[in-house]
Amino acid sequence: MFGLSELAVILIVVIAVLAAKKLPELTRSAGKSARILKAEARAMKEQDKAEEAPAAPRIIQGETLPPSAPGSERTGRTDGTPPEGRPAG
Repeated sequence: MFGLSELAVILIVVIAVLAAKKLPELTRSAGKSARILKAEARAMKEQDKAEEAPAAPRIIQGETLPPSAPGSERTGRTDGTPPEGRPAG
C-alpha cells in the first residue's frame, strides 16, 4: 500500500490537474483582494493621522483668528458689528 508521503504527492498532483483551469482566476482575485486590503489600510492610517493633527486655533472675541477663517476681519464678526465691549469704528 501507499505511505503518507506518496498519498500527499498524489493528492497534490490531482488537485493541480483538476484546478488548473481555475488557478489563474484564483490568483488574480487573491491579488485584487490584497490590493484592496492594502489601500484600505493606508486610508485608515491617513484618517488616523488627520484626526490626530491639531486643529487650527479659532478663538472668538478679541483674539486673532486664522486669516482664512470666517469672521477674521477687523471687527471679529461676520455681520459687521463690533465685538462686545469695543466701540464701533
